[in-house]
Amino acid sequence: MSETVLLIGSGGREHALAMALAASPQVARIIAAPGSDAIGRIAVCRPVKADDPAGLTALARAEGATLAVIGPEVALAAGVSDALRAAGIAVFGPSRAAAQLESSKAFAKAFCARHAIPTADFAVFEDGASARAHLATLEPPYVLKADGLAAGKGVIICESAREADLEIDAIFGGRFGQAGARLVIEEFMAGEEASLFVLTDGRTHYPLPVAQDHKRAFDGDKGPNTGGMGAYSPAPVYTPEIHAEVMARIVEPVLAGMAAEGTPYTGVLFVGLMLTRDGPKVVEFNARFGDPECQTLMALLAAEGIDAGGLLVACARGRLASVPPIPPLAHAALTVVLAAQGYPEEPMTGSLIRGLPGAGQVPGVTVFHAGTKIDADGAVRAAGGRVLGVTAVAGSVLEAQTAAYTAVDRIDWPMGFCRRDIGWRAVAG
Repeated sequence: MSETVLLIGSGGREHALAMALAASPQVARIIAAPGSDAIGRIAVCRPVKADDPAGLTALARAEGATLAVIGPEVALAAGVSDALRAAGIAVFGPSRAAAQLESSKAFAKAFCARHAIPTADFAVFEDGASARAHLATLEPPYVLKADGLAAGKGVIICESAREADLEIDAIFGGRFGQAGARLVIEEFMAGEEASLFVLTDGRTHYPLPVAQDHKRAFDGDKGPNTGGMGAYSPAPVYTPEIHAEVMARIVEPVLAGMAAEGTPYTGVLFVGLMLTRDGPKVVEFNARFGDPECQTLMALLAAEGIDAGGLLVACARGRLASVPPIPPLAHAALTVVLAAQGYPEEPMTGSLIRGLPGAGQVPGVTVFHAGTKIDADGAVRAAGGRVLGVTAVAGSVLEAQTAAYTAVDRIDWPMGFCRRDIGWRAVAG
């Protein structure tokens, strides 16, 4: 059966998913909502918002979609997957109830406590006074998390009580809107982070290669948190022994616990891990692919000869048990994000970006569009915060890093910036 796929979303992650779906022999046609100019080169785009369950269901019916792939978390939190499933359409993505693992950090922390899943100690607050009183019982650094969805920017690590006080005021003062109505304060965990993505159809779980993200805006992991400034895979620090422990102590209990609570999980489970001296612990869960990890993984799987789009279809159709596991990797992939000046606060949009054809000619490189507009004459302009993802695939992380930055240096965009140290842990090790 060839699928007509409704792809929901518009960013770099969705551009990568669109390319993976378009390359799959299991997919005949792609409709994207709302899509983007770049996605429009490989799919039919329709102007329906990603968080509009009724509109997306009507679109799926009108276009004859047989399967939907949900990219962004806002769609999951809005109940889009539930509406589409109720209309008889297969969906890659969890239900709204299951997606609470991402949409509410307080829910996720309480879930971990109920099922003895290792994570940091925590407390939840609904006002600044009680949050500050709790803070006085802790030692810095302090970890503050807005409870709801904050576009990957809702986690703040404070080095002093004064800084934490100011951040508490800002969060309860509306910095993250309704997402900051509740605040989670966590024990600080030391170690290396890793991003594990596991596909699950409710019966079978299928781990993908592990990635490492770079959340801070500037080199040396300095500056504010962002949605992600780069990623690479595989991560050498994530050994087979660690993987076995993560699957046994975290992934399998999460999936069993969700099923036991009446909210079985399907789609992709993104487990943000901290590899501590006491073993791996959960930093947070996401109910969708990360960005830019998705670009990295889709390119890596393609280089390995794996039908990534077909994996999404198998997951949505309940057929993961029939898919052979991923063999030992022969390649590595690395993504460098180019962002607009002012990101993550107030990015400057509208500037002209030149040199993209030359960047795409570097062997092993794909340029994903996260926030661009393409003029009628083909000129590309910045239209967001994180604008481009330059992804390279090669025989090692070091070779992928070299190729990615070779391509970055061919892009002429004075109003953009990027980190120059993506992959430093793997290369230094």
